[in-house]
Amino acid sequence: MKKLLLTLLFMFVSLSVFADDKQEALKAFNSYTTAANNYSTEIFSYYSPKAKIIRQVITPDGKLVDVLTDTSTYITQMKIGQTGAKIRNYKNNYTNIVATPISAGKVKISSVRHPSVDNDSLKAYMIFQKQQNGKWVIVEEMMQTRQQIFLKYAK
Repeated sequence: MKKLLLTLLFMFVSLSVFADDKQEALKAFNSYTTAANNYSTEIFSYYSPKAKIIRQVITPDGKLVDVLTDTSTYITQMKIGQTGAKIRNYKNNYTNIVATPISAGKVKISSVRHPSVDNDSLKAYMIFQKQQNGKWVIVEEMMQTRQQIFLKYAK
């Protein structure tokens, strides 16, 4: 009986931790999207220095090509792109947002991304991980794109 009660208590505490993690990660995701859509330089602080960044290019014939980059290169590209994005009033809207706990302090947020410059619906996900200081950062990001220019970075 004692083992059963301890097991139930552990399960309850675990579920509570995962529920809190989901809410905290979703809050970080929403703050990230607000910062991104307002062209804030704060957006760069949302990424872990060793984040895995994936751009999944959809080629004209429908094939998917993953292009990987490191965080510093990606942030440099973002800084360059922000100026043009601001001029065009480019924004991303996200729908079908689903938060899935991976482990304690780690949550995958999947969504469909809708760039404001076209009527496209593109898959995206971010894995947020809670740091020792309590901040949630992106440790992995995948966004689909039709921008063929990314292919020059494919290996």
